[in-house]
Amino acid sequence: MLELRPNCEMCDCDLPPEAPNARICSYECTFCAACADEVLCNVCPNCAGGFVPRPIRPVTARRAGTSRLHHPPSENRRHLKYDLENITHLVMATRDIPPARR
Repeated sequence: MLELRPNCEMCDCDLPPEAPNARICSYECTFCAACADEVLCNVCPNCAGGFVPRPIRPVTARRAGTSRLHHPPSENRRHLKYDLENITHLVMATRDIPPARR
């Protein structure tokens, strides 16, 4: 089950569980759409994978045990461990390779 991380790892903007602009990679690295598209060019700076919109977990349990009440989002904020120069190098070397071929 997804953690639903609360922030963009790059700019630290809040990404609440219902945020339509949250993007994740296959490792659940979490970024806002602006950083994922405009800064990172669809290259995760942690794994070099691509991004997809993060699913929104329902507030209401329409099936028993399936809602944010039963599985709350994470409160653990995460931040990049790489500096901007390192990230830029990875993005430039990877952005023209389709995510499925990285």
